[in-house]
Amino acid sequence: MRIYTVHLRRHGLDPDHDLIVVKEGFSWPAFFLTGFWALWQQLWLAAALMFAAVAAICVVAFLLCADHLSLVVLHLAFSGITGFLSNDLKRGELVRMGFVWTGIAAGFDQEHAIGCFLEQEPDLVRNLVA
Repeated sequence: MRIYTVHLRRHGLDPDHDLIVVKEGFSWPAFFLTGFWALWQQLWLAAALMFAAVAAICVVAFLLCADHLSLVVLHLAFSGITGFLSNDLKRGELVRMGFVWTGIAAGFDQEHAIGCFLEQEPDLVRNLVA
């Protein structure tokens, strides 16, 4: 089972749009796709910074006449950092969008985690349905 953080936007209370879960831990899509993952998640500033960081790594490696192995190691290090921080970037964007951290849920996938969380929070279910 995976662990998720649950975020709720209080003003709308539409269960399809105002209850979001974000997986804890490493993100493999962010590791492999870095800036394109950020674009897919609509993290525009993060995407721009990721593309700029990759370009800066390439320029610095070129100026220092680094070999190909060093360039690969630098890119892997940057991708690893991106994989570890990506879900935190998503949570930060949710805060800027008006979501608040509501709790933690465990589940096999996002929908299962939401179901388990709502079973533990009957008052929240009444507010979402009403």
